[in-house]
Amino acid sequence: MTTSNYATERETEEGRVFTVTGGDWDTVVSGTDPINDERIIVNMGPQHPSTHGVLRLILELEGETVREARSVVGYLHTGIEKNLEYRNWIQGSTFVTRMDYLAPLFNETAYALAVEKLLGITDDITERATTIRVLMMELNRISSHLVWLATTGMELGAISIMLYGFREREYILDIFETITGLRMNHAYVRPGGVAQDVPDAAIVKIRDFLKMMPKKLKEYEDLLSGQPIWIERTKNVAVLDVTGCVALGITGPVLRSAGLAWDLRKTMPYCGYETYEFDVPTHPDGDVWGRYQVRLAEIRESMKLVEQALDRLRPGPVMVADRKIAWPAQLAIGVDGMGNSLEHVAKIMGQSMESLIHHFKLVTEGFRVPPGQVYVGIESPRGELGVHAVSDGGTRPYRVHYREPSFVNLQALPAMAEGGLIADVIAGGASLDPVMGGCDR
Repeated sequence: MTTSNYATERETEEGRVFTVTGGDWDTVVSGTDPINDERIIVNMGPQHPSTHGVLRLILELEGETVREARSVVGYLHTGIEKNLEYRNWIQGSTFVTRMDYLAPLFNETAYALAVEKLLGITDDITERATTIRVLMMELNRISSHLVWLATTGMELGAISIMLYGFREREYILDIFETITGLRMNHAYVRPGGVAQDVPDAAIVKIRDFLKMMPKKLKEYEDLLSGQPIWIERTKNVAVLDVTGCVALGITGPVLRSAGLAWDLRKTMPYCGYETYEFDVPTHPDGDVWGRYQVRLAEIRESMKLVEQALDRLRPGPVMVADRKIAWPAQLAIGVDGMGNSLEHVAKIMGQSMESLIHHFKLVTEGFRVPPGQVYVGIESPRGELGVHAVSDGGTRPYRVHYREPSFVNLQALPAMAEGGLIADVIAGGASLDPVMGGCDR
């Protein structure tokens, strides 16, 4: 056997056992039999491209077969949840958007729904604001699934799909920039509504995207679905059936690829999803191939939802009427890409002292939230994204904790990997679609 430069050789009565340096390996190594087994314990990550640079996998190998796998998280260490306790409720949107950086609008919406529930204003959110939230989330779901498709293809050797997936994602990010002023980390969905209205130019771009995307999906399937190597690397690989998913709390496309049509947009609807027409794709096999099929189908369903949301956009306010809560959504994206509508700034600075005082107070202090605690769950691209928010009656959160699907779903990796080949660890881990920014929030 050979080891890396970081391995140490440990002498035992039975013979020699090679382990990766670190006290946490003692329990793993003690279970090996150096006489009868040809086993080696290695790290995959955190400095491994297929583990996103911040996920560490501890693998006990016998040849190329994985006998034991353990996930180690925490290397990204953003501390976002703790930081929320030192910012007001409005500023929280700027922090949570950075957790799952591939699904920022879901982070923001879940947080806003929780704060609105604490405030008791859920029913006061305007129809236009709610429709815009659905529109933005479904576009974000498509962009997130495109990143999954691109990176998973790259990790399994289908390099061409990396270009295809990121090409279409760029179009969606351009739409987000037109609406919010930013490509990512928007802080666009705020408690009470959204930061500013959707401009007409963005509507044109979205409709162009809906016309273009079906052809692109066909290209993806032509490139991958009939390719023998792609089929070999995905079919009957990293299988996890519905019983295993439920036992481990797995949600999202991984659960649906095992045959259970559990989607919070249907089972526990929010933002008016119960009034939209869409299906919940499933697959019976619970393998990497099934997760690939489910995500492609979900892109098509999200396109249906985006089109319906566009048709529902009626003129109206995008923020609640209560000025003690409402962020000044009259702001608009200016020529420099920032929210600095000169007309609105002139009004609050020169015409209305009350508006100026209110604007200053919202920016510096925020609003007070009645004491209590709530839980709100939404369906993110990776599964159930839940927010447990606690208020002590002040202007800052007492505690905000996210039930992050990337963190929960990583529990499935040992169940998928053990007994399989080391190459299949990459396929199985990628099929979970973990985003470590959310996992290590």
